[in-house]
Amino acid sequence: MTPPVLLGGLLGERALGLRHLAGPRTAEVHGVHASEMADPSPYLLGGELLLTAGASLAQAGAAAYVSRLARAGAAALGFGVTPVHEVVPPGLAEACERYGLPLVEVPPGTPFTAVARTVGRLMAEARTRELRRVAEAQQALAAAAARPDPVPAVLSRLAASIGGWAALLTPGGGGGGRAEVPPRTAGTTGAPGALTAGTAPGTDALDAVDTLARRVAPGSAATATDAVGATSLAAYAVGGGRVLALATAARTPGDHTIASIAAVLLALLTAERPAGAEAAALTRLLLDGNPAAALTAGPWYAVHARGSGDPQALAAALGTVLLDPHEGGLRLLTDREPAAQPGWRLGVSAPAAPSAPAALATADAQAARALQRAEAARTPLARHTDPGFAGLVGEAEARAHAEALLGPLSPALRETLRGWLAHHGNWDRTATALGVHRNTVRQRVGRAAGLLARDLDDPDVRMELWFALRVAAG
Repeated sequence: MTPPVLLGGLLGERALGLRHLAGPRTAEVHGVHASEMADPSPYLLGGELLLTAGASLAQAGAAAYVSRLARAGAAALGFGVTPVHEVVPPGLAEACERYGLPLVEVPPGTPFTAVARTVGRLMAEARTRELRRVAEAQQALAAAAARPDPVPAVLSRLAASIGGWAALLTPGGGGGGRAEVPPRTAGTTGAPGALTAGTAPGTDALDAVDTLARRVAPGSAATATDAVGATSLAAYAVGGGRVLALATAARTPGDHTIASIAAVLLALLTAERPAGAEAAALTRLLLDGNPAAALTAGPWYAVHARGSGDPQALAAALGTVLLDPHEGGLRLLTDREPAAQPGWRLGVSAPAAPSAPAALATADAQAARALQRAEAARTPLARHTDPGFAGLVGEAEARAHAEALLGPLSPALRETLRGWLAHHGNWDRTATALGVHRNTVRQRVGRAAGLLARDLDDPDVRMELWFALRVAAG
């Protein structure tokens, strides 16, 4: 996920000359949408900076216009003075203040395209910083795992990386494993078997952590999240009833990746059976980023799994400790050909050799698609076949697969993606066909790609999505 741009950072771009007139400066901008419609709210996906020169504002009415934008989830309103209005219309700032929508004046010398380009640049810079932070945290966590006191070291490093509190809760630690009086640095607490690092959250947050721990400790869920006030909470199943609990003041897109890496390391470090060569391989992989040097020749299989069992028991049945809680399910890597397991749905990749470039990343994508097929067909295991609908038989199964694939997309995103694919990725022709601005098409297609976690430049992906969209529309 690309980090958003803070409105305050955009206001700090002096070349744009933007002026804050009303509402909070802390809004998060996920994109830009330009429209002169009296009611652009049906075309907003949420989080946009809406740019307008106010051509239809008199017709819409300031209060009604702003209220619709606020309900649609717009991040802020950018009002361009001239050529329609010489000044910001009376009542617009008051309406924005009333509905909590930030209002920004765009001066005559600043075209809307310049604002859009700047937002895109700032988002790209934020993504680069986040990727760098994740990579540095990954190496630091792996180095901490090699210390003589690896579990407290990993917790301390994790707490520092996310700027919050981390705890490893165990079944003996009071119900779900809650740490009653966690100290400021890693060490044992008053709760049996609990280790913590960082500054502890308040009592209400600890109560919520306890609830999350009870949800993931049995293995029925790999992760769970919540928030108490401004504190973001998360829990990750580590295996054996142990839970990694986190509390942060603000959760960034990279925090989940960093926490998932820590959860895997803690699972290896606290496993009841020795991790052996596989654990050493994972450490080398994290430190060196070189699968060919870290893993045997294989072949290796990527597995995506969803179910209600113990993740560690599943990993043991598949003959591996390489386990990653991931987006409501599990990802595993094993050098044994996987078989169906009770209580789980599995998607299995084709065999992969880690020495081949991007082989494991390809296998991971194959396993994800195979799991979608397994869930659509309600079978315990699906293996990778030819991309697309070649492995599906029958209209009902094809429709189920299409709905599973397109489930994250709203009707507006589906319509835009179908139009974009029908026009072979041409932004201008798609915009004309849909009656929207080309930047709107770009933003929607980008949002769809993010929600689907697919590379839309891949022709196999385009083919699969095209057939899915046709089946779903039929």
